[in-house]
Amino acid sequence: MRKFLVVLDDSRECLSAMRFAAMRASKTGGGVEVLAVIPPEEFNHWIGVGDIMREEARERIEVHFEVFAKWMRDRQGVEPELVIREGQPFDEIMARIKENKDIGVLVLGAGTDGKGPGPLVTQLSRNSGSLPVPITIVPGDLSKERLEAIT
Repeated sequence: MRKFLVVLDDSRECLSAMRFAAMRASKTGGGVEVLAVIPPEEFNHWIGVGDIMREEARERIEVHFEVFAKWMRDRQGVEPELVIREGQPFDEIMARIKENKDIGVLVLGAGTDGKGPGPLVTQLSRNSGSLPVPITIVPGDLSKERLEAIT
């Protein structure tokens, strides 16, 4: 089954990317894999404090994911998978795509704040010629109705 890989973060545009991936997966018989990356600099503390912070970050991610997962299950009939990794987002996305041959499309949300599409979209776009899968960049301010029409 072809899977849409979506990056889960705290950005507003993440919502549009999640919706797009779930809608496309639902309409094409695909799946959704959600990747959350915890940057290593968040844990540059004493070992015990770093471990506690790491666990708290994982718990936040799981709660955030469950909101999206419930919507995907209830509204789109899609059961998403969550993968949590630690490292640099670009590196972890590339590694995950190479590990999971079912991933057929990377879906990213583009920022809408006038500062550009976002660092991850920019970095992946620069490397798009050598990526093993296509990228779909979803404008972060698309309405649900527009997303439904597109998908």
